[in-house]
Amino acid sequence: MQKFCKYLLVNPVVCGVILFFNTATFAGETSNTSEINQPQVLANPDIRATNIAPDQITAQVTSVSQFSDVQPTDWAFQALQSLVERYGCIAGYPNSTYRGNRALTRYEFAAGLNACLDRVNELIATATGDLVNKQDLATLQKLQQDFSAELATLRGRVDAVEARSAELEANQFSTTTKLQGQVIAVVSDVLSGNTVNGAEITDENTTLGARARIELVTSFTGQDTLFTRIQANNILSPNIGTPEGNLFFTGDGTTDAAIDALFYRFPLGEKTEVVAIANAGAADDLTTTVNIFDGDGAFGALSTFGTRNPIYYQIGGAGLGVTHEFGDKLALSLGYLSGTANDPTPNNGLFNGSYGALAQLTVKPSDRITIGLTYINSYNQPLFTGSNAANLAPLDLDGDGTLDSRFSSNSYGVQASIGITDNIVLGGWAGYTNSRTLNGDRGEVDIWNYAVTLGFPDLGREGNLAGIIAGVEPRVTSSNIAGLDRDQDTSYHLEAFYQYKLTDNITITPGVIWLTSPDHNNDNDDVVIGALRTTFSF
Repeated sequence: MQKFCKYLLVNPVVCGVILFFNTATFAGETSNTSEINQPQVLANPDIRATNIAPDQITAQVTSVSQFSDVQPTDWAFQALQSLVERYGCIAGYPNSTYRGNRALTRYEFAAGLNACLDRVNELIATATGDLVNKQDLATLQKLQQDFSAELATLRGRVDAVEARSAELEANQFSTTTKLQGQVIAVVSDVLSGNTVNGAEITDENTTLGARARIELVTSFTGQDTLFTRIQANNILSPNIGTPEGNLFFTGDGTTDAAIDALFYRFPLGEKTEVVAIANAGAADDLTTTVNIFDGDGAFGALSTFGTRNPIYYQIGGAGLGVTHEFGDKLALSLGYLSGTANDPTPNNGLFNGSYGALAQLTVKPSDRITIGLTYINSYNQPLFTGSNAANLAPLDLDGDGTLDSRFSSNSYGVQASIGITDNIVLGGWAGYTNSRTLNGDRGEVDIWNYAVTLGFPDLGREGNLAGIIAGVEPRVTSSNIAGLDRDQDTSYHLEAFYQYKLTDNITITPGVIWLTSPDHNNDNDDVVIGALRTTFSF
């Protein structure tokens, strides 16, 4: 009976030691990927959700030498040797490893603890006195007393973790899907300017619009991403008679909700990533646009021109993209997107309708410098900003209601971002587009655009961003298309904004856009557009 009581004493002591030993390994693991990225913003749609199942634990071992990753030089070798060879109280993994430096899951802890309890109960049942002697009991009792405070604290922490885990499991949206969302509300107005191209600007009323997005970010392997976005957008850009100065985040003016973006991104080997896009794909889904102000309308620049080099707007829709990294400093991106992929009518579809094909080399010679060299071949894809002449669009040539004019474009761009300091980023781009008409009065035009940007990250507080953009929106410099003259003058785009992070979930961005000689015409009044954007994200 006395011996039985001694073994009862061993049971809680051994459990306490094992609990202390195992929970000492509670440390998070991180995964490192080599990517060439542009500056990131909140609510990044490329966030990956991770759902990793715990490894299975095999039977307990009888000798520490059975662990292939445990060496006599390891600091805990003697402790493992004692627990294995004296008590048979340590279990390993099916591949004969112990993995002493990795995090411990709750399942693994339960399996290890159960093995120790089974062994102690076996000792009690068989009364094997030569394995557990009085000296061992005295040592364990002393350890229990010496570490009683630590064990009590540890028990409290484990209880708190259990409670928190239970709460998260009860309230989680999904084990594989992360739910996130975003709402932006925009107040905008034309602050100055009355006449453009001989017509009075009528849209001078202050307007309020909103864009709401619900996003589902799903991962099946922990490395892939299925991204689904539902959006409603009733924001309208002030109509000043030219695409210049339009706001990036505008929609169709209705509150109808629809699937705005749907793509699946997955790795193909260690250095290659593939993205299959079913709807509303854009250049920034295929590659980096190398602009600190590209926040997809919710953050960064307010205007379409200031968000990214306009040649990127010549690719959009459904298709496929591949990015391969040749190391940390060089990446090649290839992509093809069709704007009429789901339309089976003549002169449409995945390959016969409007499309854009992209190839870009992204070079990152240092942590502070990123350069993008871009080529885009497109068909019936306008630039969506710049002068009216620079935005060739399909026309109804024979008056039957069908847009039967066609044009093809080749665009070349260079983009750069240079971090002068942690809080000053110099950037800019230049883009050249040659567009040719394919029917009717055939001819071609040359279109140029360029900009210089200056960004001030974390100005005032962490998460803020101030920006200045100065450049020339797409301008026709030469044309031999009948009825389409080149732009005679030059309009300058000047934009300034300050993105203030009010809280982790609310950001306010006031900004102003000044257009000199809109539509590249000196006869037009200068136009000043003001906007106040508030972004709510969760």
